[in-house]
Amino acid sequence: MANKSWFPAWGDRPREVEHFRGFKSQIDSLFEDWFGRSMGGVLAPRVDVSEDDKAVTLTAELPGVKEADIEVSLVGDQLSIKGEKRSEHDEQKDMEGRTLHRMERSYGAFQRTLTLPYQVDPAQVSAQFRDGVLTISVPKPPDAVAQKQGRKIEINTTPGPTG
Repeated sequence: MANKSWFPAWGDRPREVEHFRGFKSQIDSLFEDWFGRSMGGVLAPRVDVSEDDKAVTLTAELPGVKEADIEVSLVGDQLSIKGEKRSEHDEQKDMEGRTLHRMERSYGAFQRTLTLPYQVDPAQVSAQFRDGVLTISVPKPPDAVAQKQGRKIEINTTPGPTG
């Protein structure tokens, strides 16, 4: 008796096998969630956003990044967090003279840009970096509710041409 693969050939795969493709996507997403997303080849750190009556607070975990390697900027309503996590290892040897066979920690540039729901004076924005966590506080302007809601525009009905 010949051995037959449990996995059918591409042409005769039943619909149930396609669930494996979904499972693979979920596993890939899990690793992406764990290590951060890649946007256009640049690592994009995860950002938690919360708000109260006075401010919007953004929090990003940036383990292994030094404060000097982080840049926060605000242009219009676009808040950007940029930086770089630098490798501390020489090519094959670490600091204690051991040979490094595999390195799974990520290094390189990261960037994340978020659109704020209103215009803010950049001088009012503050940022703190402590224990690998960047916290940015964006105070709400006095007219924040009006900026967020916009203005309702009334629709006029005009009679169409008569034929």
